[in-house]
Amino acid sequence: MRLFAVWIFAAIAVCQMLPGKASAHHILGRPGYSLNEDSNTPPSVQVETQVGGYALTYMAFPDIPKPQSPGRINFYAARISDGKPYPGKVKFLVRLDSWMTRFGIRDHTETIGVQSPDDAVFRQGVYYGPSGDYIITAVFEVEGEVHQVEFPLRVGIPDTIGPIGTAVGLMFVLLIGFGLVQRRRSLTGKIRAHHEKESPP
Repeated sequence: MRLFAVWIFAAIAVCQMLPGKASAHHILGRPGYSLNEDSNTPPSVQVETQVGGYALTYMAFPDIPKPQSPGRINFYAARISDGKPYPGKVKFLVRLDSWMTRFGIRDHTETIGVQSPDDAVFRQGVYYGPSGDYIITAVFEVEGEVHQVEFPLRVGIPDTIGPIGTAVGLMFVLLIGFGLVQRRRSLTGKIRAHHEKESPP
């Protein structure tokens, strides 16, 4: 039983370490406003949070970011106390969001731009690369203190069966196989015991 548990753990670890379709290298381009500012295309994601005394809003366009296509990130920062917009610059970074990167494996972070406010909005032009889940990090400084806030970004349509689904499926197959082997051993033992009982001394 202990050996079987080791096999299951090894199978899950191998599935999680399989390289995905996405790569954090060059997934987003440098500033280049590809979407018309008058476009009424809804964002793919909108997140609101508070950091460093500022209310932050993050939006990614278009509504369904497609691989190998242009897009835009809008970032708003207004002081909570009086509503004044953040006057400094915001640095945008991106990294792959996966099981491995959460443990520091293949954790590559790329800077995609540093933006000044444009009518109280930080607009970062992007060029979406391979399909996958990514984390956008916005970095800004308030009174000498650096703040970082992370937002999700999905490029392309999620795979029907991801690494976790593959691992679960493999574990299910291994469980069935283990059960069949144990049942066969039990049956063989019973037959052997029956033969030994029936055999003359």
